Amino acid sequence: MDEAEHFKSFLTIHQPQLESSGVPKYFWSTIHEKLKNQIFDAGDAFQLARISYEDDERCPTDPFWKLFVTLENGILFQEPNNIYLIDHAWTYRYSDAMNDLRENPGLLERMYNFMKPEWSKTESDEEKIEFILTEMWRYNNFFTLHTNSTKIEDAMPFWCIMDEVGSSINHSDEPNFRIVPFYHASENMNYTLLFPIKNVKSGDEVTRNFIEGQTNDADKHRALLLPWRDDNFLEENFEQTEPDENYFLSSRIAETLPEKIIENISHNKLKVYSEYDIVCKFLNDPSFEIVDNEEEANVLWLLGHIKNYRELSVERPHLFLNQFPFEFVLTIKDLLSIVCRRKAEGQYNKETLETFPKWLPTTFNLSTELVKFVAYYQNREAKQLENHWICKPWNLARGLDTYVTKDLFHILRLPATGPKIAQKYITNPVLFDRMEIGKVKFDIRYVVLLKSVNPLECFAYSNFFLRFANKPFALNNFQDYEQHFTVMNYSTKTPLCHIKCADFIIKWENQYPNYPWTTKVEPMILKMLKDVFEAATSMEPPRGIAESSQSRAVYAVDMMLEWRENEMQPVLLEFNFQPDCQRACEYYPDFYNDIFRCLFLNDCNKNVFYEL
Repeated sequence: MDEAEHFKSFLTIHQPQLESSGVPKYFWSTIHEKLKNQIFDAGDAFQLARISYEDDERCPTDPFWKLFVTLENGILFQEPNNIYLIDHAWTYRYSDAMNDLRENPGLLERMYNFMKPEWSKTESDEEKIEFILTEMWRYNNFFTLHTNSTKIEDAMPFWCIMDEVGSSINHSDEPNFRIVPFYHASENMNYTLLFPIKNVKSGDEVTRNFIEGQTNDADKHRALLLPWRDDNFLEENFEQTEPDENYFLSSRIAETLPEKIIENISHNKLKVYSEYDIVCKFLNDPSFEIVDNEEEANVLWLLGHIKNYRELSVERPHLFLNQFPFEFVLTIKDLLSIVCRRKAEGQYNKETLETFPKWLPTTFNLSTELVKFVAYYQNREAKQLENHWICKPWNLARGLDTYVTKDLFHILRLPATGPKIAQKYITNPVLFDRMEIGKVKFDIRYVVLLKSVNPLECFAYSNFFLRFANKPFALNNFQDYEQHFTVMNYSTKTPLCHIKCADFIIKWENQYPNYPWTTKVEPMILKMLKDVFEAATSMEPPRGIAESSQSRAVYAVDMMLEWRENEMQPVLLEFNFQPDCQRACEYYPDFYNDIFRCLFLNDCNKNVFYEL
């Protein structure tokens, strides 16, 4: 294959990536040439300089290094050869970072010598690791692998730190260079491309915009730059207000509202079409019949989101659906926190900064409330209050792309990887003593049913579910999944603790005799669940769940228990759309029979369901 064919083949694979990253076309042939021949010639054009500071002169965010242009004639931004490959010194997943440093002494010394060139030789490896894990957020970039995998785990971001040349580039609001990540498919390798966006003279410092494309808002711009510029947000208002209805609709496919047509369904058997195999396997009550044809069905049990409620209500008014219009106000994490705040009595306690309602962890949207979050964080810090947070995506579950940290710089880097909420981490959870392990975190899942919005009819399945961490809880090792998370059933590498609720209650009351489950703890949980549904149906759509006589819904609600002033307090974590109920069916084979009878036949057995 000649050179032209090589380049054509390169573009076939990489042109969409180059275009989406905004790499000018006149650089493309040089990128191909340098990758093919592994030319790393940045050292010919740039030079690192160590910055010296007088004692106590350096602010913690001031850089130790700068990068300068050394080419005698400078660098012209439209010269095709003036693009450079930057290698990565360290590429990792956050959960592996600590082990990477412990197991690779060369990497540990390289990172530490660069991030802290003034280091003392008396510092231990563990002290160095702790420093790097905090400081690395000032140097981190991220990328996702371009693969054909359909697994959502494979789409999670990797973090990377460029080599010393790339990591010495500092921020400017008016930069003269850009960097972009680049995946080279033939090598299965990731690089960073460095190229000028204006003419640069010899001796000029190389700069880039660390928060390129993230915001046009001046205050948010200040907040995002905190890892590199010291700033004070203590006087900013962090009180949260409910956004208007446009926010609830933003970036979401519009749903139509059903016509208010009520048609009684009277059949000897209800025909059920289900996209969820577990329903087909376990629903065997003689009042229902599983069918393969959606057009024959009286009940549609779908896994995807329904949007055309109006059309279905007019064309098939006899049909039951397993979703409510605008139920996303519960199942999307940022909206859930907004809805739940309707039950608050006051904004916050001025002494402790505790927000309300008590059962909702303090939650900020890192896209729309970033400045408020920073102000709240800094005010907690000023009061010397504990400041641990869990940051998670709006629309993912199972702990994916989720981080626990008390490091503000870490939190501020996360919105770039996708929309996140920052939620106050439960630092004083009620623990469960697993005799073979010790006292571990656990969470509780209740399956809840919404039967009607107006009037409000909702139920909780009496058999709840437990999930346990596999290591004793402590406020350290936040990368350790088995210490801080409880969802173990999606990995074959981690043991899963099975305890049915009846057995759990016996063990619970031995461990906490002053907190009997059925008379003290569970009533608090059920009250919290009712409050959530009342809040979610208190406003018209799109700010609340819409009324629909055809709709029925099942959600899985995750929660924990927390110690608050020596009392137990249930704390809401999330509502799950179309939850995985395989374990429920394995524990309780009549699970779907009971649920379907309650939702569709008005048979809400008081031994099986609690009416909220």
